[in-house]
Amino acid sequence: MLREISTLLAKDFRLEWRQRAALGGLLLYVGSTVFVCFLSFSLRGGTPPPPAWNALLWVILLFAAINAVAKGFMQESPGQRLYYYTLVRPQAVILAKILYNALLLTAVALLGLFLYTVFLGNPIQDAPLFVANLILGAVGFATTLTLVSGIAAKAGGNGATLMAILGFPLMVPMLLLLIKVSKNALDGLDRSVSQQSLLTLLALNMLVGAVSYLLFPFLWRG
Repeated sequence: MLREISTLLAKDFRLEWRQRAALGGLLLYVGSTVFVCFLSFSLRGGTPPPPAWNALLWVILLFAAINAVAKGFMQESPGQRLYYYTLVRPQAVILAKILYNALLLTAVALLGLFLYTVFLGNPIQDAPLFVANLILGAVGFATTLTLVSGIAAKAGGNGATLMAILGFPLMVPMLLLLIKVSKNALDGLDRSVSQQSLLTLLALNMLVGAVSYLLFPFLWRG
């Protein structure tokens, strides 16, 4: 299983490197969105207040995550998926996709946070908590959206639209928890205040990962 996951993970990294235009487009989206926010608030003579700063950051990261994960399964043809079916187990496929998307979204989130603080200031008072919450959010986006991407690709038709329809309702509870914890980090509250929310986020990530592991083989064979 581990060898299959590592092989599939290396394959995804090689494909991403060969299709650098898609990765460049994702980075351009994050950079240009941050710059537009900077221009909007600079015209008003300052930086956004912390609640607006926090909300805008998560909106940018959410749409970046959807754009990044959407191509995971939908860029593969049915023939490719049938070929993988003869070589590896479906559990290895979904775990490799989740791990790859988690690494990609973590890198994009950290880069987005860096650009965001450069252009729009840094009101964070508890940086370790904020970064930990950011990484937890990137992993949560990856686990949820990877499974949704697999469902959308298997359904055929306009997979991107179907992924958005299925993904947003699932992301809202997680997004509310992420915004709550990051607001606590912005305000410098004691970390015990955020402990329950962080445990809930961790439990959600583990639950979605377990559901993906158990149900993806049935989706794969469908």
